[in-house]
Amino acid sequence: MYAVLLSAGWSLLSWLLRSVLIKFVVYFALFFFVSEAVQYLQSSSVLPDASVLSNAFGGIGQDVWYFLDLCSFSYGAQVILAAFAARFVIRRLPLIG
Repeated sequence: MYAVLLSAGWSLLSWLLRSVLIKFVVYFALFFFVSEAVQYLQSSSVLPDASVLSNAFGGIGQDVWYFLDLCSFSYGAQVILAAFAARFVIRRLPLIG
């Protein structure tokens, strides 16, 4: 009985180390790399700032803004820009891209 419990314990520990811990380390490294790369791209003016975007969207008329607000464009544009930036950075990783 002791051998069965010991074997089950080692199996559980090996599963934790192989699947949970390794994935945590890899995903944390990806998150850290992507967040730092996006900050670097913003500081080097590759990605647009909020002031540039507000000037670009300033010329849109009120009738167009009504329909853009119905579609939640103010939230969707941020999500799309962040997704494109993350995709750009992830594609530059040598093991993934």
